[in-house]
Amino acid sequence: MATYKQIQEFIKGKHGITAQPCWIAHVKSEHGVAMRSNRQGKERVKPCPEKHRDKVEEALKHFKMIP
Repeated sequence: MATYKQIQEFIKGKHGITAQPCWIAHVKSEHGVAMRSNRQGKERVKPCPEKHRDKVEEALKHFKMIP
């Protein structure tokens, strides 16, 4: 499984934006990817912006973390 740093580097290299770790966590959770978390029901402060969601999903698909 890819690290957040690897995912960020992929997005930065391909799209020139710096993805926030919270964006990656948000998209992963929406796709049901198992994560270790201490959130326990807390609302996300910085969810992934809709305009960047496709870029994060592309990176997760590249690393075979989502279908």
